[in-house]
Amino acid sequence: MYFRRDYGLAAFIFLTCFSSICIAKDQAPIGAADNQWIQLFNGRDLTGWQPKFTKHPLGTNLHNTFKVQDGLLTVSYSGYTNFEGQFGHLFYTQPFSHYALSVTYRFLGQQVKGGPPGWAVRNSGVMFHAQAPDTMTISQDFPISIEMQFLGGLGNGKPRPTANVCTPGTHIHREGLLIKQHCVYSNSPTYDGDGWVTVDLVVLGGGSVTHYVNGSQVLKYTNPVLDKAVTAQPDSPAAHRFTNLNQGYIALQSESHPVQFKTVKLLNLAGCTNPAASNHRPYYVKSEPEKCIFSP
Repeated sequence: MYFRRDYGLAAFIFLTCFSSICIAKDQAPIGAADNQWIQLFNGRDLTGWQPKFTKHPLGTNLHNTFKVQDGLLTVSYSGYTNFEGQFGHLFYTQPFSHYALSVTYRFLGQQVKGGPPGWAVRNSGVMFHAQAPDTMTISQDFPISIEMQFLGGLGNGKPRPTANVCTPGTHIHREGLLIKQHCVYSNSPTYDGDGWVTVDLVVLGGGSVTHYVNGSQVLKYTNPVLDKAVTAQPDSPAAHRFTNLNQGYIALQSESHPVQFKTVKLLNLAGCTNPAASNHRPYYVKSEPEKCIFSP
């Protein structure tokens, strides 16, 4: 953790570091303690999470796909005879805007029968800035969101990076240009086999989004927006949302290949920035003065 002063700009540039990640901010650089992270997955059960599957109402955990086995959040297809296009998402019940998210995952086993061939093999991800799960239709495959896509290598020597970005119902910007391409690859290595991979995501509201793999930055983009084709639909749940995506829900995917999650934790970067308040945190990057608590 450090800071430097750029005398040419007569301005301070600060960095704050956590989980091997540093981000620029306009406050003193103090890292977050482990107990200040929110453990979205508690290691015991699915408290705080809600499933939504294509063709099924919200709250239905189809064939017990999402479950906890040996302390791991597991996406299992042991109860399936055929996938039948029943894509699933496990939503955390609270939305967030500015945060760091850390996920440790691994692929294992074989794709379930009937899963989409090719692209869905060793494919999962975490959706963020997603629409509320109760606004999804019964037949909707994916929430309107941004996805940090997880891919596993196929053992054929061909590159298959992870922590990519995909954009169901959305677009992103890179270097000031609107990117309408559905998926953009990161520059991460390829991870074959069933080893654990840790990915980190730093989301600063409707501003910048940065992806990391095992502590190394692999992708960055800015200013996510809703696809105008989505917002133009009068019956779309996104029709009445802001064009800029500055907050939303987090969801883990079920896309037909078994995957396990060892860690899913979040550091909230929005809160009280007043040093006189008891709940002030120096690493907050978004000020929410209404949340400040002052001792009498």
